[in-house]
Amino acid sequence: MKDLLTESLTKEDATALILQAKKRKSLTWEGIAEGIAMSPVWTHSAAMGMNAFPEAKARAIIDLLDLPEEALEALTESPTKIWDQTVPTDPCIYRFYEIVGVYGPTLKALIHEKFGDGIMSAIDFDMKVEKVPHEKGDRVKVEMSGKYLQYNCW
Repeated sequence: MKDLLTESLTKEDATALILQAKKRKSLTWEGIAEGIAMSPVWTHSAAMGMNAFPEAKARAIIDLLDLPEEALEALTESPTKIWDQTVPTDPCIYRFYEIVGVYGPTLKALIHEKFGDGIMSAIDFDMKVEKVPHEKGDRVKVEMSGKYLQYNCW
């Protein structure tokens, strides 16, 4: 592995440094998010390189995790979002893929009925993950909220 502290850092390098610091400091994503005043979902996504940190938040995570200043450029760089595989094999991630496959057309139809011909933004977007006690076993509650964007006709 290259020396991450002397060469130009990539987004992948910054992610590796964040994960190392998280483990070293025994932090949770909720704790890191609280430390930089962002949501845990956004914080994790940005830490994994799927979003760019605004400069102030990049500086905050650098300070919180004692990352090198050289990480700033990589953390604030606009991402290229690429998935390594078409169908995910991780069971947890696959279930979300399955949900979209089964309910995607339903969600689209309901969005179109309520809003018109358009989409839900994944850029102007919020998401929360909660643990909900249930008599049949704890449940995972995922709440997503994205800005509605109407398709334009030219």
